[in-house]
Amino acid sequence: MEEKVLKNAKNGLLVMVLTLVLYFVGIAVLVFGIVYNFVILIVIGIIWTCIGWFPLCGLRVLKPQEALVLTLFGKYIGTINEAGFYFVNPFCTAVNPAAKTHLGQSGDVDGGQVKSIVLNTNENVNAQMVSKKISLKIMTLNNSRQKINDCLGNPIEIGVAVIWRVKDTAKAVFNVDNYKEYLSLQCDSAVRNIVRIYPYDVAPNIDTTGDGLADDGSLRGSSEVVAERIREEIQSKVETAGLEIIEARITYLAYAQEIAAVMLQRQQASAIIDARKMIVDGAVGMVEMALSKLSENKVVELDDERKAAMVSNLLVVLCGNRDAQPVVNSGSLY
Repeated sequence: MEEKVLKNAKNGLLVMVLTLVLYFVGIAVLVFGIVYNFVILIVIGIIWTCIGWFPLCGLRVLKPQEALVLTLFGKYIGTINEAGFYFVNPFCTAVNPAAKTHLGQSGDVDGGQVKSIVLNTNENVNAQMVSKKISLKIMTLNNSRQKINDCLGNPIEIGVAVIWRVKDTAKAVFNVDNYKEYLSLQCDSAVRNIVRIYPYDVAPNIDTTGDGLADDGSLRGSSEVVAERIREEIQSKVETAGLEIIEARITYLAYAQEIAAVMLQRQQASAIIDARKMIVDGAVGMVEMALSKLSENKVVELDDERKAAMVSNLLVVLCGNRDAQPVVNSGSLY
């Protein structure tokens, strides 16, 4: 199904004025026939009064970034996608199977709110016509958080925001049953397919690119790369529905609640080990420097036993969690 854009229907104002003039003329003819007792004029006036308003049903008003997909007796005749005041065949029907679907998205046309349509006083018809409009604005779909296992089997929770818009109204309406629900389901599937390739954090011997070589990719450290792969995955799935995925962003990422405490302890232990390693490396360097300076400046001469005792004391002082309590030795060194 290819989109056909109607360009020659923007004559709503002319049709409205002409219909009103003819309608008032029909009323005048009816009054004239009653006053002068002309039966033919009375019949013509009554018929025109009953059906003269019918062309007004073909008037359509579109605001910027809105579209109407029109069918005539089940046949697709075209799409109106520019702002303006239009007249179309009164028997045409606007089609939008996703009109009543609201997924918490921004930019949806409110199908339940009655908008002002010129010369249309039927509230039900008015609301129905507004509900059939398709928004061409850029919209945001914030899908609910999902619990997914990463490539190491750890359950994580992730949320993704997808920025999208309708690119082809004919495909969106006729190729899928409900393009909003279709997009939401494809987002869930794409997120699950991509997330299971990556570990939550950097892990050894993990291939996330499919080239057979281990790399440093992770959900936490490569969020932009993961988001782009999610966008490409969604786009490949919704192309048939006439949708364009502009951007995808990870809005929430965390370990699942049942393992969050354990993983937090693991991260804390890893951080403590790294900190201790740095402290020990620094302490050893400081001890070497102290012994070298003492020997170089000939401040004191120490044998191996005294050097070992000094090294032990310095390491305790430098690597300890608490401040050292000095002991003053006023006697002989030996």
